[in-house]
Amino acid sequence: MTSTLRKVPVSVLIPAKNEQANLPACLTSLSRADEVFVVDSQSSDRSIEISENYGAKVVQFHFNGRWPKKKNWSLENLPFRNEWVLIVDCDERITPELWEEIEAVIQSTECDGYYLNRRVFFLGQWIRYGGKYPDWNLRLFKHSLGRYENLNTEDVPNTGDNEVHEHVVLQGKVGYLKNDMLHEDFRDIYHWLERHNRYSNWEARVYYNLLTDKSDNGTIGANLFGDSVQRKRFLKRLWVRLPFKPLLRFILFYFIRLGFLDGKAGYIYGRLLSQYEYQIGVKLYELRDCGGSLNTATPEVTRPISVPQPDA
Repeated sequence: MTSTLRKVPVSVLIPAKNEQANLPACLTSLSRADEVFVVDSQSSDRSIEISENYGAKVVQFHFNGRWPKKKNWSLENLPFRNEWVLIVDCDERITPELWEEIEAVIQSTECDGYYLNRRVFFLGQWIRYGGKYPDWNLRLFKHSLGRYENLNTEDVPNTGDNEVHEHVVLQGKVGYLKNDMLHEDFRDIYHWLERHNRYSNWEARVYYNLLTDKSDNGTIGANLFGDSVQRKRFLKRLWVRLPFKPLLRFILFYFIRLGFLDGKAGYIYGRLLSQYEYQIGVKLYELRDCGGSLNTATPEVTRPISVPQPDA
């Protein structure tokens, strides 16, 4: 039925690598988009085939090990035919209600970008408590006005080639959409653990930069009285200096922010977050106090990148 609905003049950007389990549901939810780019990192599964079967334009990205990462490279290089870009991860879905809202707001001159609120699902359940909701992300914006910040972590290998926790810096006015996007990874816990092992490398470097007062130039600053992202940055500057962070993170998630109301899924999620915090701490200790680095692997040499040309 959605195939008969009018297309929304938005270009969608999907970063991908070995996402055959998530792509069908993601791409189905994007059927109203005028244009979809899947920016792939040499997937070895059926990701490319699935993307092309759904009518997406597939572009290969070869990471040089430093900067820029996938989303910023895509914003700079892809031949978008629409002014507005919507960034969607493979494990995310855009609901019909959200599409209706997107179609309405991009016709307005009120804002240049919009935050989307995510509902995070874990073990098949919406994690509504523990501070996981609301979860605002700037994903819809005029692509010429927004780029992801550089948090000075490019010297950390094995963090992946895609911006995950970096935020978009937008040269314009932002607003907030009412309808939620859905976030649910159809892969198993092994992939959650593998992914967060990589993320903890990145987080350890961010913690290190905060503790050594590395410059915030070009990033979203810390401000207790700013927007939700700026407040999180302010609180993170305090957080990195606290002792017993793994225990504190579980107490904060499970008790103070009522994660226990999400039942067994909430308990498991809270324990995993505590473990994640411990990994960050160990890697930070290695970085600061052991005279070591997170990894000494040699970055892959950059190879040519193929970019599809716009339709004639």
